[in-house]
Amino acid sequence: MKLILAVLVLVLLVETQAQWYRFPGQAAGGARDMWRAYRDMREANWKNSDKYFHARGNYDAAQRGPGGRWAAEVISDAREAVQGFARHGNSDAAADQEANRWGRNGGDPNRYRPKGLPDKY
Repeated sequence: MKLILAVLVLVLLVETQAQWYRFPGQAAGGARDMWRAYRDMREANWKNSDKYFHARGNYDAAQRGPGGRWAAEVISDAREAVQGFARHGNSDAAADQEANRWGRNGGDPNRYRPKGLPDKY
């Protein structure tokens, strides 16, 4: 039994360590996904689309793997912290963070898609 447990732990450790080299590329790709969602949001300039683009950027980044998920979380938290200085209330920040988490956890960003938003986005 101890041997089986030791082999299982060893396999898990080796597999985890074997993926370390992918993390930076995933993180860079995730940062690009977040930038693309932000750029699309600015270009669309569509009323009530903020949460959709938050969820979409986080979703796309997280699909790249642990590095992309990490980048999405860091960028989202930093963006909300910076925007928090300009806000008087935090209800919008809480809703933004909920959309961020939804996308990062694999939820369909279309949950937040406003009616009429062009298919391009």
